[in-house]
Amino acid sequence: MNYLFRNPGRALAGLLTVIVAAAAVVGSGADFSSHSANPANTFASGTLLQSNSRSGVAIVTGSNLKPGDVRSGEVTITNTGSLAGTFKLSETNASNPFGVGNMTLKVDDVTGQKTTNVYSGDVGKVAAEGIVLGSYAAGEAHTYRFTATFNKEAPNSDQGKVARADYEWDAVPTP
Repeated sequence: MNYLFRNPGRALAGLLTVIVAAAAVVGSGADFSSHSANPANTFASGTLLQSNSRSGVAIVTGSNLKPGDVRSGEVTITNTGSLAGTFKLSETNASNPFGVGNMTLKVDDVTGQKTTNVYSGDVGKVAAEGIVLGSYAAGEAHTYRFTATFNKEAPNSDQGKVARADYEWDAVPTP
């Protein structure tokens, strides 16, 4: 014990050594650990595409019509993408100098067993916001019949006139 009092620095160094050793023994006990991983997370966008059986050409035309004449044509629109889409039909670049009700258009969805009317009215009078046709699943197709009718009661003042319209099909992803 005398030794400790004669060299307090050595005593202090010895005490620190004992404390450090004790801490190492306590701190070096078995530690549990675990590891988990989720590699290769990928995110790919879907596609919203369509095919148009009459792309770039008129669906229905008629020339040299007389009162009472009717012309019709069909187009099939198919969702060829991987996403469901809400489809819309719009009428653009339209003009109709005929009297009201004298050059009309009827658009029917003739897909399947039941025919559903989506528009009946004058050529050139489809609402600016277009006609929402509903949601098509990926791969789903709808066939539409366009029927133009020159009213059988049209007056002489409707001779030599021309009505025109372009029809456009748009789709957005279905929410």
